[in-house]
Amino acid sequence: MYLLDSNIFIEAQNRYYANDICPGFWEWLDDANRKGLVASISEVFDELAGRTDPLARWIKARQDTSWFLDVTDDATQSSFVEIIKHIEAAKQYSRPNKDQFLAGADPWLIAKARTMGWRLATHERFSEQSTKVKIPNVCRSFGVENCDTFEMLRELRISFGWARAA
Repeated sequence: MYLLDSNIFIEAQNRYYANDICPGFWEWLDDANRKGLVASISEVFDELAGRTDPLARWIKARQDTSWFLDVTDDATQSSFVEIIKHIEAAKQYSRPNKDQFLAGADPWLIAKARTMGWRLATHERFSEQSTKVKIPNVCRSFGVENCDTFEMLRELRISFGWARAA
């Protein structure tokens, strides 16, 4: 099972799986969510629903569904506190970078993925030298597996066919 970062949705809509050229991706996402294979969290909803594009409309249409999980459970809250302590103790990150990371959905995604035992799908890449707080770096510190869209699709054996336009 996979918990999706905001950038999974954004990259798909803005580039390779835009709804007008690959509606099958978005149909698959909904089907996979109904089957319990993919979801995201309420903080990702908040980040994406504030946009003014087709993605925001797609996100808002799923507000009261199983798509966006709550993070107020005790296990996620406890894991979130551990992540905050970890980031605050990390010397390689500047104060602005720490603040930016902690103010967004990312630490909540990691905390929720950790408590659920799910993989976290993101387009961020691990970088040992990074001075910016990156999801894969924090995931590694907490034993949370991560992947990108393409790894997720391959692992689930998903492919999208082509139909000739009339």
